[in-house]
Amino acid sequence: MAEQADRDSRTEEATEKKIRDAIEKGNVPVSREASIFATVAGMLIIAAFLVKDFIGSTTLALARLFGDPGGWLLKNGFDAVALFKLVAWDMFKLMIPLLVVLMAAGLLSSFLQNAPRLALDRIQPDFQRISLINGWRRIFGAQGRTEFLKGVFKLTSITAVILAVLQSQQNILVDAMAVEPEAIPELILTIAMRLLSVVCIVTALLLAADLLWARTHWRRDLRMSKQEVKDEMKQNEGDPLKKARLRSLALDRMRKSMIAAVPKATLVIANPTHYAIALRYVKEEGGAPLVVSKGQDLIALRIREIAEQYSIPIIEDKLLARSMYDSVEVDRTIPPEFYKAVAELIHFLYAKNSRRASIK
Repeated sequence: MAEQADRDSRTEEATEKKIRDAIEKGNVPVSREASIFATVAGMLIIAAFLVKDFIGSTTLALARLFGDPGGWLLKNGFDAVALFKLVAWDMFKLMIPLLVVLMAAGLLSSFLQNAPRLALDRIQPDFQRISLINGWRRIFGAQGRTEFLKGVFKLTSITAVILAVLQSQQNILVDAMAVEPEAIPELILTIAMRLLSVVCIVTALLLAADLLWARTHWRRDLRMSKQEVKDEMKQNEGDPLKKARLRSLALDRMRKSMIAAVPKATLVIANPTHYAIALRYVKEEGGAPLVVSKGQDLIALRIREIAEQYSIPIIEDKLLARSMYDSVEVDRTIPPEFYKAVAELIHFLYAKNSRRASIK
């Protein structure tokens, strides 16, 4: 019941991170029908391309062995061992192509489903795998029942197809009793290839269905609860409280830096109480006016206080201050659309300073 309740609570599809972690740990969707299909396909290839050569080579080897029995020395045990090694080596050489085809088919059935990777978690000791209780649950649980039904369906399907093929070849089998003995091996090979071909087709259909079921079941097992999704997002993005604290510290450092840069300003453009933008323009330095500081509300008032302390001109222009505040950035020059308005203010200040200098 607890397991069912836990599964019912997992209503969210697995995130990319959950899927990636599962694959890295070796938890990948695998169809058992792939190995069966690979074996049948390998046997079909062997029957179509290698059996005739294998039978011919075997016949020659047996003829060489039994055609001249007097040519083999069997005086003692060493001679018997030598003869056994020779026969075994000949048979091994004949079996190599067959083994290579079956091994290649088996490897391809695995590699084509999932890319090969080293998953150490899958080979670490786990006592739960040898637990009788867990083994009993795997055999008689929902997954065990599903595998049993799949096996029964597979066996029934393949048996029915084989019986249908043999029924269709009934006349050929009856006529085989009247053919020459030399033609019987060829006839048996032909019928065997037909059987393997039909079984291969049926197995391929079963493989396609099982692959779809395996991937659907795999994704269902990887589903997450809403709380797990939230926890993962929190883990990926970081603790919100910590992020807020870091953001607050960064803003505090930025405010202190801007306040410290105000004495370098040439003028301050301000809305009376809400906005303040400190600009630096020195003709000898070249370039457009530079924004050294900007602030809103309390920061704006603080900028004005420092500007008054250092006798920096403060020009109140509500519209200009409001529009510039949303468009300019600290430590960057003002945008081109403000060149004219700011240039007029700077020209006004320069003219004012010139008049004062001439009066003195």
